[in-house]
Amino acid sequence: MDAIASWASDHGVDVGQVRVVGQTRVVADAVEPADCELLVAIGGDGTTLAALHAGAAGSRPVLGIACGSVGALTSVIADEAPSALDAVAEGRWAPLELAGLEVAWAGRPAAIAINDFAVIRAGSGQAQVSVSVDDVLYAAVAGDGLVVATPLGSSAYTMAAGGPVLAPGAEGMAITPLAPHGGSVPPLVAGGASRVSIEVEPGYGGVRYELDGRPTERDAHELEIGMSANYATLVRLAHEEPRLTGLRRRGLVLDSPRVLVRQARLHDIKLPGVPPSP
Repeated sequence: MDAIASWASDHGVDVGQVRVVGQTRVVADAVEPADCELLVAIGGDGTTLAALHAGAAGSRPVLGIACGSVGALTSVIADEAPSALDAVAEGRWAPLELAGLEVAWAGRPAAIAINDFAVIRAGSGQAQVSVSVDDVLYAAVAGDGLVVATPLGSSAYTMAAGGPVLAPGAEGMAITPLAPHGGSVPPLVAGGASRVSIEVEPGYGGVRYELDGRPTERDAHELEIGMSANYATLVRLAHEEPRLTGLRRRGLVLDSPRVLVRQARLHDIKLPGVPPSP
């Protein structure tokens, strides 16, 4: 934060703090997102998601600065914050328009998720979730629940649950059952213009609903999900690595062991736990 304040002072730029729910630390005077030209999120992906939601109503771009680790949404590490701000000030950046999931329960305003929406069993019993796409039933599955993700969010909860990763440029929603009990219900990718209808039978233990990992209280169990194009804007700088490269660098995507062993032998590299060639 000191580096950002120093940069702002040198460039005659005012700095304020956008207040978000759950945030207790105060580092600057309160300011409304609509009064800002740029929102800077200092932290991890969760902080950047909160900033994206805050900036969405006024179409304000968000620059994510990682503290401690580099995530999927943070553009640069903290030490590079001044140079990143220079790039934005000089116009050397590109807007990455992010889609949102529009999640609507009957009689309530739609809520938006940038990464994913999840139905998760809250107790000991299984939850039953029926999924229809454009009014056509796909499957009814009993288990731990279901996660629906945007292309961006497909490399988060969805990938951890064994669902598909949607590459940059892909459109649509990834629908992945969580620990299904029996049956055959492969993960499904629905089109960006489709409507996904979900009916939930909570079971004995009940269910909880989460938007981008944040619990949301709902007492109704029928809902509809669609895509909201260009919901939020993320700053992308010219030197940033491709998203798929980032998955490999962080060890979230790994090559097959057979491939790794063969490459190690070809290049005389010792792999942990692999005996030397005879």
